[in-house]
Order: sequence, then C-alpha cells, then structure tokens
Amino acid sequence: MDTQEILKKLTIETPSKIVLLVIDGLGGLPREETGKTELEEARIPNLTSLLERSICGLVDPILPGITPGSGPAHLALFGYDPFRYQIGRGVLAALGIGFPLEPGDVAIRGNFATVDEEGVITNRRAGRISTERSAELCRLFEGVEIEGVDIFVKPVKEYRIAVILRGEGLSDDLSDSDPQREGLFPLEVKPITPSAEKTSHIVNEFISLAKRKLHHSYPANSILLRGFSKHRIFPTFSEIYKLKAAAIATYPMYKGIARLVGMAVLETGEDIDSQFKSLQENFNAYDFFYLHIKHTDSAGEDGNFEQKVVLIEEVDKNIPILLDLSPDVIIVTGDHSTPALLRSHSWHPCPILLYSRFCRRDSVVRFSERDCGSGGLGRFPAIHIMSLALANAQKLIKYGA
Repeated sequence: MDTQEILKKLTIETPSKIVLLVIDGLGGLPREETGKTELEEARIPNLTSLLERSICGLVDPILPGITPGSGPAHLALFGYDPFRYQIGRGVLAALGIGFPLEPGDVAIRGNFATVDEEGVITNRRAGRISTERSAELCRLFEGVEIEGVDIFVKPVKEYRIAVILRGEGLSDDLSDSDPQREGLFPLEVKPITPSAEKTSHIVNEFISLAKRKLHHSYPANSILLRGFSKHRIFPTFSEIYKLKAAAIATYPMYKGIARLVGMAVLETGEDIDSQFKSLQENFNAYDFFYLHIKHTDSAGEDGNFEQKVVLIEEVDKNIPILLDLSPDVIIVTGDHSTPALLRSHSWHPCPILLYSRFCRRDSVVRFSERDCGSGGLGRFPAIHIMSLALANAQKLIKYGA
C-alpha cells in the first residue's frame, strides 16, 4: 500500500484550512561577491517573524541529486509519487490553457526559439516574446494536417506554446527536439518504441513546416518540442485527502497540474499582490489553497540574481495578508531550486517552513538554505509534505490499534 492509500484511509474532514505557498525555483546558490544566495540576500522580515512560530527543514523534490522538471516536482509537493504518476509537460500545458483534450491526443510542450543561419539555437526562449506575439504566430498553423493527423498550435505564455496532435495510432514514446542548451542544433525527434515511428515522422515533418512558416519571424524563427504525453486520469485531492482545494496561479502549466489533481483554478491577476488578494477573497470557500509564485523561477533561469531577490521580497511584503487570514497550517517552500548562478533548475534541496499551533518550534532564525538545514524537520522528500500538512491541520486519525 502506498502513502496515498494510507492517507486516504486516515484523512477526515475538518474546518481547518491549509495554505501551501510555493515560491517557484526558491532555492539558490551563493554568488562569489557576497557568499549569499538570493534568499539570504533578500530582506524578508515577515517570513523571519513567522519563523518564531514555525519548524523548518530542507526538502528534496524527487531524490537527492535528481534535478526535477516542474511537473514531477509539483506532483511530489501534492503527495503523488512522481515515479508512479508520470505526466508530460505537454498535457499540463494543454490543460492549463483549457484545451479540450480527447482520448488518443498527444500533447507537446513547445517553445518559440531563435536559430541562426546555420540552424544553431541562439535563444531557446526567442527573447521571451510577448504572449500576444506568440498568439499571432500560432495562427500561422491554423488548419495544419499531416498524414491525416490534425495539428493544433496554441499560445500558452510568452514564448511557450502547446502543440496537440489528433488522429489515429499516435504514440507519445518520442524523444525531444529541444536539447535544452543554446549553441546546439535542435535534435531530430526519434521513436523510443517501434509503435512511435509514425508519430515521429509526423512530428519531424511538422518541425520542417514550422521552419518554413517562421522563416521571417525573427526572433521566433523556430520551434523546440519536448514533453510528449497523453492524458491520463489521476486520483483527486477530494478523493484522497477529503479537501476542497483551490489553486491560485498565473502560469498555464501550473493551472494544468492543479486541474489534473482536481483543484478549482481561481481567477487572479498577473502580479503577486493580485494573487494574495485572490486568496483573501476566496478564503472562506475552500480548505486548501495552492498559491504559486512563478517569476522567481523565471529570474533564476535568466541568471538575474537581483530580480529574484526583489521578487522574494515582494512575496514577503504580502505575508501579513496571509497571516491576517489565520489559516491553521502555512507551508512555504519551493518546487525546486533555480539558482541564478546555473540559469536552470538544479538538484539542490529547497528550504521549507511549516507553521501550525501544533508544530515543535525550532531554533532557526533565518529562512534560508543554510539555516533551514539545521531545522527540526531535517531533510526529507517532498512527497511527505501533504501528510505533515494534514497532521498539523488535525485531519488525520491514528494509524492502527
């Protein structure tokens, strides 16, 4: 019996409320000039004050040394074994924009990107073109069909797109075209299993078509694809945890993963202040809130140390709104680390803070990677966050006689 099956048997309904605040890419690495990470440089008086009533630790999103994608990292945060419940970013991207996926569809996460005259990738994100420009370019692909397979290209956010294949006999057992590094050629999409040969041929034909259609659309003159996936049904938060759960997220992929596990997706503005306002306005209607802050991760991926610091400080300024609502449990952590030094996701554990009336407060005085390493929670896998949240909200009965 896995952890979720145990929790399903132990969980009870109560009026207590849980808020899971996920600061995307929260963990960092110290820069040489100061020896401090982004979190250590940030002025966070409100989180520091909350520490006096909390217990802290470090969380491994998947396993020590494993660098996670956002999909498996979030599944782990929500208590789903990321090795058992595997889902590609394509499905999450499509669900995030509300695309009506059908059985048999193959969904793909895509980037508009920049390539030079030789075809070498010079910018994987096409200079972060606007969502409006992305929508214009997606319209170039309306009505595309290759070998009887309909292909839909839809804007997600900025340079990100979702590509959906609809037809008979499609497979998602395909390698990516995105090498996830600049200075390299895009990769040929190859079948991982013999049953995927037809689909790989169609996808490579589509990539060639995209090059022709985007030839004069610099900096978005190419498309990179990864995260091939088919839709599958997951057990929901309501079924497992008996929670009425809601998500407050600005980025479609995170709305998609929230919908995948049965959360309601609440309306919110694009800025951090608006997200906390949405929490405030909807607090009485739900008993679990997933509040996702995206742009800290984007700053890390761009190598913008200073901007990541600014965004962490902006989150901290909104913590009093959260505290005034008096949730029974508050958890603050990241889905993974995105150090500006690396400009990418990394394997480093994330700090975690857990507040409740029933936690054993520890002696941590600074919410940071270094300080949380000595916290009372120790270092543990993210998959156990939900059981800790439920226990501190007094939503779990005793196991066994």
